Formats: sequence, C-alpha cells, structure tokens
Amino acid sequence: MTTSGRVVVVGLGPAGADLVTPAARDALIRCGRRYVRTARHPAVDDLRADGITLESFDDRYEEGSDLDAVYTGIVEILIAAAAEHGEVAYAVPGSPGVAERTVVLLHEAARAGRVTIELIAGLSFADIAWTRLGVDPMGSGARLADARDLDGIGASAGPMLIAQCDNQLVLSDLKVTLLDHLPPDTPVTVLARLGLTDEDVREVALADLDRVVTPDHLTSVFVPAAPSSATEELARLLALAEQLRGPGGCPWDAEQTHHSLTRYLLEESYEVVEAVERLPADAPDGVAPDDPAYVALVDELGDLLYQVIFHAVLAEEAGAFGMAEIARGIHDKLVHRHPHVFGDVAADTSDAVMANWEQIKKQEKGAESIVAGITPGLPSLLYAHKLMRKAASVGLDPGDVDRSLERIDAATASLRVGGSDAETTLGELLAASVALARGLGVDTESALRGWAARFRERFEAMERLAIDRDLDLATLTVDDVEALWAEVAMPA
Repeated sequence: MTTSGRVVVVGLGPAGADLVTPAARDALIRCGRRYVRTARHPAVDDLRADGITLESFDDRYEEGSDLDAVYTGIVEILIAAAAEHGEVAYAVPGSPGVAERTVVLLHEAARAGRVTIELIAGLSFADIAWTRLGVDPMGSGARLADARDLDGIGASAGPMLIAQCDNQLVLSDLKVTLLDHLPPDTPVTVLARLGLTDEDVREVALADLDRVVTPDHLTSVFVPAAPSSATEELARLLALAEQLRGPGGCPWDAEQTHHSLTRYLLEESYEVVEAVERLPADAPDGVAPDDPAYVALVDELGDLLYQVIFHAVLAEEAGAFGMAEIARGIHDKLVHRHPHVFGDVAADTSDAVMANWEQIKKQEKGAESIVAGITPGLPSLLYAHKLMRKAASVGLDPGDVDRSLERIDAATASLRVGGSDAETTLGELLAASVALARGLGVDTESALRGWAARFRERFEAMERLAIDRDLDLATLTVDDVEALWAEVAMPA
C-alpha cells in the first residue's frame, strides 16, 4: 500500500504560545490545513491572536463516551484530510511523544503504509513538573503514570508523576487506589496550570486530595513514595542472588550446587509448615495482619522463596532456564489446569475440579495411569493420602467416615487377638486412619505433626516440673514419671 498524505504532528507545550518551539510554530504556519486535538489549551488562543487558527476535535469528545473510539475517529479524519490536501498539521498538548494516544495510532497507520508522519517535539508538562519539583527522574527512578490506568498505578513502585487528573471523579478514584498502599497523611504534590501566570504547585495530604483540589485538564499529581511492587521486589532478590554467586560475592554461595542445596530446601519447607501450624485452623479468617504467627510465616516463606531463586540462578548459569521460565511455566500450567475458569468446562464443586485436574495432568505427562506421577519416596502418610486422592478423582473414594471407622475397629481387634502378619494389619489400621482423615477433611500429616507438637510441649512441661521439684527423671520409677505426666495437661 502506498501512502497518500502526510501528517505533521507538533507539540504545543504545556502552557501559552511563548512555550511553543520555533520549529512547531513554523510547521503550523507552513501547513495550510491545521487541526488540534483539543482547543482547551492556553496556546490555542495565543496562536489564534497571531493569525494561526486550528480546527479542534472537541466535538468528538462530546459525541463519544469511549475514548479509544474517539481517538480512532480523530486519526481517521487526519488520514483522510492528509490524502485530500497532501499535508496537514496536527497539534497536541505538550509533546507528541508523551502520553498521546492519537500519536500512537498514527504511528500504527504509518507502519501500515496508510500515511506518513513527521513529529516535531514540544515541551512536555513533565519537563516543567520535574523542574518545579526539583526531581531528576533518571536519578530518582521517578516515572510518568496515567490517572486513568489505576491498575498500573497500584502495581508501581517509586516516585510517580501522575497525569490526566482532569476531573473530580478521576481524582477520587486515584486517591482510593493510593490509599490501598499508602497512609492517609502521605504528602502528595498537586501541580496545576504549569507555565501559566496562575500556576499553582502545592502539597496536600493524600486523604484530602479530592477535597481541597479542583482539578482541570492541566492538573497532575506527584506521589513521592509509591508502594513497592512484587515484581520489583522479586527482581531485587534475584539480582542479590546473582551478586552473591558472582565475582566478589560470597564464597559459600559460590560453592553451592543443586544437590548441596537439597537439605536447605527440605529444612525451609518444614519450617514453613511449622509456621503455618501456628496459625488458627481457619486462617486467614479472623487473623489480624500483625498476628505474630503471620510475622513468622512471612519470614519463613522468604527463606523458602530464596531456595527457589537460588536453584533458578544455578540453572541459568548452565543455560538451562531462569526465574522467568519458572514463573511462566507454572502460570501457563495453572491456566491449562483450570479450564472451568479460563475455558468452557463446567466444574461447580471442588470434587469436580480435582477430577478434571487429575485427567489433565495425566494427559500432560502422557501417562497411562493417573497415579504414575506419585513419587514412591514420599513420606508414607502423604503417599497414602495422594493415592486416595487420585482414586477419589475417578469415583473410588476410600474416605467414607463410617467405613473407615469399621476398618479401624477391625484392624484394632485383629491386633488385639494377635497374628503372624502384624505389619500388614498395622498398615491397614494406618491406611484406614488416613481414609478417615480424608472423610473428615483433615490432613493426616498436619494432624500428626500437631499431635507431636502438643506431645513435645507437654513433655517439656513435665521436664520443667521435675526440675522445679529437684527430681531426676532418669532415676524415677515408671509410676513416678507417669504421675508427673498426669499432672501436666496436654495442650489444646
């Protein structure tokens, strides 16, 4: 496709015509046909006084409620006008390269061969804003943001200059989004009508942002301390792991291999489980954010996360994979295994979800059996639990409470009578206990660990009681030890 016209895009700067660059003014004078995205700009009246008139697209905003459709319509008019007149000028507030959606669409049209474009830079509102704020965006990591992109703002970190704060509703939504991450008394700076005689730059509390400020199309907000995002914090942790492994890093980290880290991965996993077990059974319901158990859990989860990152760094050194591949892999796997969320599969109950899950895993692994992926080296309670869960996914659920209790009674009776195959009978008793736990909705591993923790606490209390009475447990009779044990109540 051949182009049939040219659009010269000029920036009007942030204020009056005195801040319009000579190159932009010359382009406007040269072009016989001139448009402006909006006449609500101080430079438009100044230019008109100098005999440079521009046809605005303000009526497009009034007619349409969908901004994307409005911007697309503007671009189509410009392309048609360029084809008819050969060359047209199109003026936009500030600089064409900053926060200008129509310019993005014009670039797309130019790449498609529908039009040619020339951009003449202007002074951006951000250039004046950084000067008024005394902020160097490169040195401080400050960035530009759009008040209408609340998701982007909520997930961002570092200082932000937020543009498009042009009405009260936008300002209120922005305040609510920031209050999710920042205290109400956080100071923010409001910058209004930069470069004009009535320029106003003032600091207000975040909670008062939409109460004491009357915004217009020349209003922006600077937030000096935005919340850190998970993305940035993970990137910092990954960079730290790479530094510790690299030249001049830590000798211990440099010596580690995948195999040498295995023990730490297991230790950290168990410590996470221990921290979780300190939480109430229905957590997160009814648990305060500053609960000591949560304080411990965030610390242990961090230790476990670092083990994952450490393995990712080692694999990346080998050219195998990195943290991005790990995150992408589990993301895509979860999407694939949730067709009831991201596809058209119906699954209204947890049992239906698990049945779908197991069949999908079987197909992914190309296995003939859904139990093929269960590692026999797992702890026995967990191994039995997984086997029963797989069986339940195809309708063979050994977790019926009454049947499990009957199996426990039968195994117990057989052990009382005695027999030659006590190990098999004991296995049946334990398996029936696992099945009972499934029927009651209890995790056997957690249940046994909980019992062990309570037993240990009671045993330590008995030891303290013996010390208080100047008794040596090792020399006491069995009856004396049991008497002390009976005095110490088992923790709830």
